[in-house]
Amino acid sequence: MSNLKQIQHDFERDGFVIVQELFQPGEAKKLKDECRFIIQKAKSNSQKPKQVANHGVYVGLAVGSSIFQKVITDARILDILEVILAPNIEFLSDKAVFKDEMVNFASPWHQDWHYWGGQHKISLWVTLDDADIDSGCLKLIPGSHRKVNVHDGIVDDDYGFGHRVRSSDIDESDAVVAKLSRGDAVFFHDLTLHASYPNVCGRERWVWIPTYRDAITEDPDYSWAVAARIVRGHNLKNSFRPT
Repeated sequence: MSNLKQIQHDFERDGFVIVQELFQPGEAKKLKDECRFIIQKAKSNSQKPKQVANHGVYVGLAVGSSIFQKVITDARILDILEVILAPNIEFLSDKAVFKDEMVNFASPWHQDWHYWGGQHKISLWVTLDDADIDSGCLKLIPGSHRKVNVHDGIVDDDYGFGHRVRSSDIDESDAVVAKLSRGDAVFFHDLTLHASYPNVCGRERWVWIPTYRDAITEDPDYSWAVAARIVRGHNLKNSFRPT
């Protein structure tokens, strides 16, 4: 079985697939450095204070960064998306998510689909630092992408997760712990249940998360998808855009 065939098989079975060395460590460091630059610039710009969340999230890296505008079209990403998503691929949005000694909380169990609805989408969780349990790595429930889970967990914090599953509804013995090296990535379906551990060691744990959809299927307009573009194949009107 070819590597792409194996990736397709694993994704269809589990709702996610871990790809080691999607990017080289040096490439991942360059992306992290660009994240830092963008966030620092936004913090110093009084016109965009809300763009920099206090809970370790910055949305919209590809809006003005030539580095991220290029990497969202990287063939290493698109070749995999072509077999697990569709031949016609549209980039929607991306974000940086970071943890350290100050931003150290665990992310609750959730399915991303509850945050946008519409057709199903695929996101990547690309590690820009080594990620293990102590630094707050990802954990996922295999096969959970086959159904929509009720998200009625209590929101009693300001961590940015308005939709969450009750922890009592999750059997964590089923979870896969994604301990990753810098440059590794998880491709995951937007119904795949996932969460992350708290950062208890203080080491930085930065990730880049771009989201893509099938460009042919109709979908709602999203106000946050300001950098959306066709990155492979055809758009909704079937006009070819070379990549």
